[in-house]
Parts: sequence; C-alpha cells; structure tokens
Amino acid sequence: MPTYHQRVKQFQKPIGSQLGQLDLELTERCNNDCIHCCINLPAHDANTRAREMTTAQIKDILHQAADLGCLRVRFTGGEPLLRPDFEELYLFARRLGMKVLLFTNARLITEHLADLFARIPPRVEIEITVYGMTRESYEAVSRAPGSFAQFWRGVHLLLERNIPFIVKQSLLPPNRNELDQFEAWAKTIPWMKKRPGYAMNFDLRNRRDDEAKNRAVAAMRFSPDETIALLARDEAKYRKNMDEFRAKKFMGAPGDKLFNCGACAGRSGCVDAYGRLQPCMGMRAPELTIDLLNGKGEGEQGRGEDPTNHPTTKLRDALGNFPALHELRATSPEYLRRCAQCFLKGLCEQCPAKAWAETGTLDTPVEYLCAVAHAQARYLGWLGENEYGWEKKMRDER
Repeated sequence: MPTYHQRVKQFQKPIGSQLGQLDLELTERCNNDCIHCCINLPAHDANTRAREMTTAQIKDILHQAADLGCLRVRFTGGEPLLRPDFEELYLFARRLGMKVLLFTNARLITEHLADLFARIPPRVEIEITVYGMTRESYEAVSRAPGSFAQFWRGVHLLLERNIPFIVKQSLLPPNRNELDQFEAWAKTIPWMKKRPGYAMNFDLRNRRDDEAKNRAVAAMRFSPDETIALLARDEAKYRKNMDEFRAKKFMGAPGDKLFNCGACAGRSGCVDAYGRLQPCMGMRAPELTIDLLNGKGEGEQGRGEDPTNHPTTKLRDALGNFPALHELRATSPEYLRRCAQCFLKGLCEQCPAKAWAETGTLDTPVEYLCAVAHAQARYLGWLGENEYGWEKKMRDER
C-alpha cells in the first residue's frame, strides 16, 4: 500500500480521475433530538440500523476512495460516534493515509476515544456543534436529558489531551441570548483562529420525510433582518468583506445553468448511510444519486450479509456515471424569470439541493433564501428598496 507521502505526490499529478474529499454519513441516527435538525433519526431505531452499511462495505468504499487519490474523509451523520465500529473505521481510514474530519456533538467522546485521537491524530480539527451554554438552553434544543453534561465531558477530554477541535453553533430561540457568552468561550479554545460559524437559516428535512418538523424548522429561522443584524455586528468589516466579495466577481446572473458549485468538478462526493452516492451532503434527489450496493433494493440488505454476495457499483464508475451536473438546465418559468437573471446569485444560497428539500424540484426558487439575499443587498446599497436583482436594468448598471 502506498505511503501517505507517495499518495500526496500521486494526487498532485494531473492524470486520471482524482477524488479530493469523500463525505461518509455513517448513520442518520443521533443521540440528540434537536428541534431544528434536517436529517436526524432516533438513536435506537432498529430498522434504520439494519439498513446502514456494514463495516466491510464502508471499508471497501474507503479503499476505493484511496485508490482514487482521496486524502481526506469526513465522518458525519447523524452522530457518527453512535456506530459501534467507529474506532475500527477511523483506524482503517488513517492507515490508508487519509485525514479524518469528524463532525460530532462530542457527547460520546470517552477517555478511550480521546486517548485514541491523541495517539493517532485525525490530522484535521474535530468540529463540534454547540447547542447552548447552559443546561437549560442546550437541552431545550437537544431534547435529550443529560446531554449538556456529556457534551462538556467530551470537550474537556479533548482539551486535556490537547486534541485540536473547533466549535460552531446553531442559533435557536433557546440560545440566541448567549451569543456573547459563546464567543467569549470560543476565544479560549487554542485552535479557534476566527469567529465561530453559525447556522441560522436552517435547511428543511432533506429526505422530505416530516412536514410537521419542516414547519417547526421554518418557524425557527432567522428573519432577513435578524440575519443582517448578526452578519453586520462589525459593520465596517462586514461591508469591507462584501465589497471584496463583489470585486472578485462572485456576483452575477447564472443563466439557466443549475449547478454552479464544486460538485460539478467531480472531485468530491457524499455516500449516505445506506451506500448511495450523492453529489453533496444536501442533495437527496433520487435522480441524482447512485446506489453503490445495488444488488438489492433499499432496505433489503441486512447488516450481517457478505457484501461480495451482491453486485456493486465501483466508486470510480459511479463518479464517472453521475449525471453531467454542469449540463443540467433549469426549466421552471419562475426560476428562469428570476434566479437565472439575478446578479445576486453569489450572495444567495439558492441551489438545487435546497430547492429539492423545500419543493421537491431542483429549480423552484426558495422564497426565504431570496428574501435573505435581497435584504443583504439593500442593506449594502446594491439595490433600492423596491428593486430586485433579476431586473435587467440593474444588472447592466451594476
């Protein structure tokens, strides 16, 4: 097996099909039941557990990714540490020479796991999402009694062993008044080199599986004005950054081209907990996924079966057979009238994945995201109060 440095050298050669990063959702189950989550399923859901990839199947995908030059894997979920084979999968990826980025709530970090990370470092900072700075606020979000104490235990185990990690926060009604307290604490973490990242414009359920939860998530999103208030807390810096953003030509109408993101390059991908390859973590549309374990239909393959008993689709072939994302075009009249003509596209989070989660189509405008983008543009003086970014006269003037 090539060494890490040999594979870095190989990866730098502009030959063949190379995979820069692979995202692996080890499970959709989580030990939290967060009020805003777009994907979580109950931690002890036996049916979901039975559908998840086996250890052998995940190892096979990791090995294929390594053969494609992949140097970094992101283990996410749900809560990836719920997998009883997490340590085995982590060590397998590290022995392949991969850096491992772990997304976790830190509740299941034990002394044993912390010692493992100290002995064999992930080589990338662990990313921990924080749901509150007090037990009351944290557990109002997580809806899991005892979760706050477990979160702090995990954090302290990492700090004690000097294991690099960074923190981010989901801003929700129970914790919004703790922003200053959270940022003051984040500054004490040695590996936090900049202000924490925040989630506030929450995604709906990306499996489109719970309309009641979707209504609850939508009600907790920041309004456009609240979004601006957070982004522009340091107004001078915010305006300077946005002027630089515009000067780098990240703005501009995309036309009818649907995908304008890194997924078009084909150098990354996401495999969900059931072995389906997606362009990114957010994109669940069936027409844009490929089943790597396609010997049987969804949910039929048990965890105890030998995956070699069924035909599989190789990762290289699946990446090569993805629909040509850069060639996909919008057909929705409303998208073509608005989004395709809007010079605010670089500012707007509208994308096929978010459109599918919200509407079930790839090209329906997401009204909430449109409102947030236009509110920012008006605040920055890029638009007048009653102007819209898709009006031709404004694109020409700007």
